[in-house]
Amino acid sequence: MSKTIIIIGSLDTKGEQLQYLKDRIAARGHRALVMDVSMGSRSEFTGDITPQEIVGAVGKDIAEIMGSGDRLFKTDVMTEGAKRKMLDLLAREEVDGAVALGGATIALLGARAMQGLPFGIPKVIATTAAMPVYVGQWFDAMDILVMQIIMEFTGMNDLLTHAIGQVAGVISGIVEESRDPSSLRLPYPSVAITEIGFSPKCTRQVESLLEASRHHVFTFHAQGISDTAMDRLVSQGFFDGVIDIVPAGLVEWMYSGNRAASKERLDAICESGIPLVLAPCCLNLTGCGVTRTNREKYVSRPHIEIDELRGMTRFNQEELTDAAHAYAEKLNKAKGPVRFVVPSKGWSSIDREGSILHNPKEDRVFVEELRKNLRPSIPIVEVPCNLEDKEFAEALVMNFGEIFRRRDYQ
Repeated sequence: MSKTIIIIGSLDTKGEQLQYLKDRIAARGHRALVMDVSMGSRSEFTGDITPQEIVGAVGKDIAEIMGSGDRLFKTDVMTEGAKRKMLDLLAREEVDGAVALGGATIALLGARAMQGLPFGIPKVIATTAAMPVYVGQWFDAMDILVMQIIMEFTGMNDLLTHAIGQVAGVISGIVEESRDPSSLRLPYPSVAITEIGFSPKCTRQVESLLEASRHHVFTFHAQGISDTAMDRLVSQGFFDGVIDIVPAGLVEWMYSGNRAASKERLDAICESGIPLVLAPCCLNLTGCGVTRTNREKYVSRPHIEIDELRGMTRFNQEELTDAAHAYAEKLNKAKGPVRFVVPSKGWSSIDREGSILHNPKEDRVFVEELRKNLRPSIPIVEVPCNLEDKEFAEALVMNFGEIFRRRDYQ
């Protein structure tokens, strides 16, 4: 069955290469449309979606873009236009896959344009600039494939045509094996949960208890990427409930931590109306290792060394107060039932009693501030144990079961 594949690239600088990619995809029986994001000059090649159409989507004229000496301005306008055109193609059911071919600018622009495509639609970036410092930005929280092209896109020599042919084979092969994303379903009832290296016992116990009660469990590592991906899957209707053991991606984003998700963390879950139970794992802790960009702010605080790259310290009272306000603001907008379950003897495996990170007095600052700001219909349930103790996992699952059974979510 023929599929439609969108090719993102600049015909003014990569015209021959993009045309060859289009031809190779077409040779496999698929319809290929070139989204031409040229910003420098007119090309002898014509895209199926022209630069004027793209910038026109954001109310700009291509002459203004090509005549500007401000590269950031040009790139921002073209990126926003490409995102809108991709969403338009998606709405018209004219995109079964997307591939970006070019250097670092095209890789980033292409990744941003693909962000609006749902899980399951193939996304490929083929680039000469697959450096680690860039790749994380391209991946975001998407199901995306990055292919490294080891030579520059200059001319049409055998090595380059061979590589582009492989790109055509990759994107064509993936779309051939892909189902309509709207047909993807998880068995009922499916529950998403989060975990981190400081909550292993809690997570395994929650998984076991949920599975024993015939729930299907899907676990996401809350390092900022997988928990963001979980939120996006919730927005696509994949889960019937969430136990967010580690919702710390929001506070990490607030203070530029290594596990930062985004300011949108929790929004999709609250908007969905599905049952949500939260625990406070690592809401009180943040990294202070050598990889943290603003390390000097935190490394002077009492901390423990995890390994040669990672150290952990506490958020202070002011930060915990601000975090409580941020979480309350999110949860107060929830359209479904919510409970916040809090252990009183430490919120992770590394802040138990006896640890330098154990400080229940400061933890109460967050709890009391959260309680003052949450709407009355969202209870805070306190449990006299550590997050890693079995009774806490039991409390999480019991509270989830109570709100899940309130209505039929099928």
